[in-house]
Amino acid sequence: MSIFMISITAASLFNSSSSSNSANISEFTVKDINLEEVKLSRYKGKVLLIVNVASKCGFTSQYAGLQKIYEQYKDQGFEVLGFPCNDFGGQEPGTNEEIKSFCSLNYEVTFPMFDKVQVKGDGKVPLFKLLTNNSVTGKSAIKWNFEKFIIDKEGNIVDRFRSTTKPDNRKITSLIEQELSK
Repeated sequence: MSIFMISITAASLFNSSSSSNSANISEFTVKDINLEEVKLSRYKGKVLLIVNVASKCGFTSQYAGLQKIYEQYKDQGFEVLGFPCNDFGGQEPGTNEEIKSFCSLNYEVTFPMFDKVQVKGDGKVPLFKLLTNNSVTGKSAIKWNFEKFIIDKEGNIVDRFRSTTKPDNRKITSLIEQELSK
C-alpha cells in the first residue's frame, strides 16, 4: 500500500508541477538591449506585455501605443518588454544601439528593450518557444512583428494578441486592468 501511495504522490507532484509551470516565463534569463543578463523572475509581482518589435514594419507606429499604455499603467505594476526581431521581411536590420536610438528619437520609448531575438524557425529563443506553444494560448507561430503576450504577476501566460490588435485596444487594456487588480 505504501508503494501505491508513493506512486500517486510522485505522479501528483509531477502533474501539478508541469501544469503550473507549463506556461510560466519566470525561469527564463534573457539579455537586455545592453547585453546584460536579466532573469525574468525579477518581474514577478508585475503584469507584463511581451512584444516582438521592429523599426521598419507597417506596425512600427504601435511603439506609440506601447509607450502610452506603459505610461498609463507602470505605476500600478505594469511593464512592457520589447524584443526586437528581424524574422519578418528583414524589418529590424539595426544593431542594438541603432534600435535604442530609433525608439528613443521617434517614439520616446522608456519601457525595457531587449537584445534582438529570433521568434520563429530553428533559432527561436526559448522564451518565444514557450509563448507560442503552451496550454493557454495554444500552439501557433508568430505571424508578424508586434505580436503581444500578456503575463500575470506570477509569470503565467494569460493571453495573446496578434499584430493587428493595437496595444491600446480595449481588449488589451481591460485585461491589463483585470490582472493588475488581482
